[in-house]
Amino acid sequence: MDNKSKIAGFAVLLWGLGLPAGHAQDSAATPVQSDIDDATATENSTIVYPAAFFAPYNPNSVSDMLDRIPGVSLDGRGGRGGGRGLGTGGDLLINGQRLAGKDNSPRAQLDRISAGEVERIEIIRGTAGDLAVRGAGQVVNVVLFEAESRSNTSVELIARLNHDETAEGGATLSHNRQTGNFQSMISVQARPNYENRDHRETRFSPGMETLGTLFATTIRDQDVLQLSSNMSYSIDSHRMQLNMLYNDSSHPRYVRRDFVDFIGGQSILTAEEEDIDGDYLNWEIGGDYEYSFANGHRFQFLFITNDQTSDDVRERFNIDESQVRALRNKTLYIESNQRTREKIVQSQYSFPLSASQDLRIGVERADTRLDSSLFIGNLGGNLPPSDQYGGLPPRPDLSNAGTEVQEIRYEGFAFHNWTINDRMTLESSVVYETSEISQSGVVRNSRQFDFIKPSVDFRFNLTEALRLRATVTRSVSQLSFANFAATANDDDRELDADAGNPELVPEKEMRYELGLEYRLADDNGVLSSRVFYTDIDDYIGNINATVNPAQPISAVGNVGQAARWGMFNNASVRLGFLGLPDAIVSAGVNVFDSKLTDPFLGSERRITRRGEADLGFRHDVTSLSLSYGIDYRHPFHGGEYDVDITTITRNDDQSSLNLFVSKVFFDDITFRLESDNTLGESRCRERRRYDGTTIDGSLRLIEDSCSSRYRRLTLLVQTTF
Repeated sequence: MDNKSKIAGFAVLLWGLGLPAGHAQDSAATPVQSDIDDATATENSTIVYPAAFFAPYNPNSVSDMLDRIPGVSLDGRGGRGGGRGLGTGGDLLINGQRLAGKDNSPRAQLDRISAGEVERIEIIRGTAGDLAVRGAGQVVNVVLFEAESRSNTSVELIARLNHDETAEGGATLSHNRQTGNFQSMISVQARPNYENRDHRETRFSPGMETLGTLFATTIRDQDVLQLSSNMSYSIDSHRMQLNMLYNDSSHPRYVRRDFVDFIGGQSILTAEEEDIDGDYLNWEIGGDYEYSFANGHRFQFLFITNDQTSDDVRERFNIDESQVRALRNKTLYIESNQRTREKIVQSQYSFPLSASQDLRIGVERADTRLDSSLFIGNLGGNLPPSDQYGGLPPRPDLSNAGTEVQEIRYEGFAFHNWTINDRMTLESSVVYETSEISQSGVVRNSRQFDFIKPSVDFRFNLTEALRLRATVTRSVSQLSFANFAATANDDDRELDADAGNPELVPEKEMRYELGLEYRLADDNGVLSSRVFYTDIDDYIGNINATVNPAQPISAVGNVGQAARWGMFNNASVRLGFLGLPDAIVSAGVNVFDSKLTDPFLGSERRITRRGEADLGFRHDVTSLSLSYGIDYRHPFHGGEYDVDITTITRNDDQSSLNLFVSKVFFDDITFRLESDNTLGESRCRERRRYDGTTIDGSLRLIEDSCSSRYRRLTLLVQTTF
């Protein structure tokens, strides 16, 4: 079958499904009202949505505007989003600029930018030499109005009711201002994040005889406080930006566990409580400077410095309720302290090689440091009690409980962009990375790493509506330095700490991906499908770190070779063919598989989830200034296994449903009611515990459990003035 026959067959299939097929035209906006300017598709596959397109929907922020565009999905990260340094990746620009931020990411700022600030939104589907980011399937560029002087203030009030009838509140205040060539935005946020999670567990013998039950309650009493700002200044060929963020998410947690053990025909009741006090703080400063030369050359310099503290103290008590006043006997004390600091600078220079080719070269330096310590005291120790260990004996068998790790990394990169013709583009790159990781403390170690990371991105517009994309990429993972030393275990109540591994090395991946995207005529929707295959060297999982056979222990380590593959299928369609041009339905079916030879079991198993199906619906009733919608997700079970030296755990999520309804009153005040986790979605887990090790295969106990925080209702009131 030739290409024209295949394309014709694809169009017939769309017609049979009741979806309008055809080539993308210059008009790419839904004709909601005849006096609204149509969006336009430019020659380089850029779809432009002017501000007037969104006017009937009364949006408050840029995020509200993007919700009305089919097929737009942002990854929520700035740059590498917590990966290796700044890199050149991303899928969001503001005024054509990427923001130098990781925690203070551009995506988070979309909720803070008023819709009244926006002149247009561009969806860039192709690659181009003047793009400030690389490697994304599509890039969203938010273009703000230019004015001599303007300002506005956005306010959002939050009221939330949890399933246990606990009420909480919060607010966000954002102020945007432009004076000449200077723009600024400052945002103050107090976001409620209370959670009361119930945990139910039944314990079985290997013969499935009921041994006992557990009911637990975990209460997180948290309010997230955040201050962020963005300032920019441009004059002639110069453009500068400065971003700042401060975040405090410190909070206490309380855990209560009630056990029932069935022994000799009797029910034995016991209880324990935990008090956890955590300090979680981080700040970040990032900025960039760009100079555009008259000959089309461009120079850019970016920097980021951040600091993150994660300290918590956990104390466990046995509860004796036989007394008039219940007694709490401390049995466990864990103090975990971690401080991570990062300093990154990057410079890059881009210039055209010809009318159809350009080159970008650059270099990056990153200095990343971790300081950590861990103190564990329990009643099982035979050493003298110590105040540093909560008044309990220190745990004597804990090795490498504190460390200092520093990585100095240099990265040189070159990106070549070639517009082969008006239908094909090719972007190729090569990145050379060299780094040294040094560790001090109980373990002293220093290691050198060198990697070459090539990438190829080919895009072919088969028609004006149908696009093919093929990529081949080699990547290297970012190591979690916390895994270099012993860390507290918060997942398994029978395990206080996980062993560290100072010999851990990064994962290396070769990823192959092929995708098709079809845009329906008149901006009526987007259909896409892509398949991928990933080869992984030095896969990071659990390994056997046992020193004393009487005390088997696992650690995070490099397991060996692994592979992942799968398919993403997504559709986002306006329902104009049903007489609902302002309704969008989105659906996706994603299926994955993987393989790894497990180091404990010696057999092949999966290392990733099986996939999920999701369905979203949004309808804007513009005549009533009313919107409503749903978001449903159904995971496919199987494959979520975690195997270590003494346990095999399977994790299964349940279906989830979120609902919302929104109404604009008095032209500029929006009330939005959300039902989060409407179905009371649970996280379920089956954990099999073994006598000795999983290698020996002597099953001792089966724990079958589920936990949920149930539904919560949130009311948001938003306005801009």
